[in-house]
Amino acid sequence: MKMTFRWYGSSMDPIPLKYIRQIPGITGVVTSLMDLPAGEVWPLERLKKLKNEVNGAGLELEVIESVNVHEDIKLGLPSREQYIENYKETIRNLKEIGVKVICYNFMPVFDWTRTSLDRVLSDGSNTMSYDQDMINKITDPQKFADEIQNQTGGFEMAGWEPERMAELKRLFQAYETVSHEQLKENLKYFLEAILPVCEECDIKMAMHPDDPPWDIFGLPRIANSLESFEEIISIADSPYNCITLCTGSLGSNPDNHLPEIIRHFGRKGRIAFVHARNLKIEKPGKFYESSHLSRDGSFDMYEIMKALNETGFDGYIRPDHGRMIWDEHGRAGYGLFDRALGIAYLNGIQESIEKQTK
Repeated sequence: MKMTFRWYGSSMDPIPLKYIRQIPGITGVVTSLMDLPAGEVWPLERLKKLKNEVNGAGLELEVIESVNVHEDIKLGLPSREQYIENYKETIRNLKEIGVKVICYNFMPVFDWTRTSLDRVLSDGSNTMSYDQDMINKITDPQKFADEIQNQTGGFEMAGWEPERMAELKRLFQAYETVSHEQLKENLKYFLEAILPVCEECDIKMAMHPDDPPWDIFGLPRIANSLESFEEIISIADSPYNCITLCTGSLGSNPDNHLPEIIRHFGRKGRIAFVHARNLKIEKPGKFYESSHLSRDGSFDMYEIMKALNETGFDGYIRPDHGRMIWDEHGRAGYGLFDRALGIAYLNGIQESIEKQTK
C-alpha cells in the first residue's frame, strides 16, 4: 500500500511539501483545487501546474480529494446534466496528470460535521469532537455553521466552502422533499453517467462514508454501514465504483465492525483508498478525535491494518484527522505533527505484520 498525506495546496496549507517529503515512508500527497466551486471544470493547465509542483518535491499525485459533487446532482434537478458533463471533463483532465483515485462524498449540504474544532484534552492537546446531544438542541443550522466557522482560525475547511455555507437556508428547503430512496436514485444516476468515463480513464471513484454515519438536521444520509455500501456498489456495478474506507467515519457508530467491513469489501476489490484514524467514543453519539494509538481511542488499529493486509489491499492510505499538538497552528485536524506521528505508528504496525507473515 502507498502511504499518502492530505495537503491543501501551497496557497491554502501552512505545511510545505518539503516537510511532508521528510515523513518516513511517504509516497505522495492527496490534494485538490479547493478554490474552485463545486460543479466547475478543473482546468488542465492548473492541474499540470499542481502535478509539477508536487512531483518537484519528490512526491506523487495519484489521489484527488475531493472533486465535490454539486448539490443539484444530489437533489436530482434538471441542471444536474451540465454539472455531470463538467464532472466527466474533470475526470478526463485528471487522467492527463496520472490520477488513479477520486475520493468524493454524497452528503447533503454538510460534509463532515463536528460540534467543536478545538476541544482541549487532558494532555493539553486540542482536537475535534462531536456531541449529538448538542446537535439535537440546535434550531438554526446557519447559526451553528457560523459558530464552527469562527473556530477555524481563518482556514477554509474542506466541505465547508463559503459558497455552500451562504446557501444553507435554500439548501435545507430544497432537501425537504428528498428521501433516502430518492438520494440513492440520484447517486445511481450520477454513477451510471460518469463510470463509463472512469473506466475509459482508469480512475476509480472512491465514495467516502457519511461523517458522522447517521442523519443530522433531518437530512438523509445513505453511506454509513456495510449494508449501505453493499447497496451502493450494487446500484452501479463496475470495478471503478469503490469505497474510501474511513475508519473514523464508519467507526463512530459502534455497530460498525471495522475489520469485518474491511474484509468484506477488500475481498471484492472495492476499497481504493483508506483514511486510517482513531477516535474515542465516550457514549453513543459522542466522540473525539484521539491520537492514532490504539489504546488512546476505541479502535484496534493493529486489527484494522491486519484486515487490510489479509485482503491484499495495495491501494492508497493516509493518516486522517490528528490533534493539534506542540502549539502548532493550522487547519483543525490537519496539522503536521500528529499526522506524522500517525504515519510512524501505522508504518510500525505494517512492518510488524509483514515480518510476522514472512
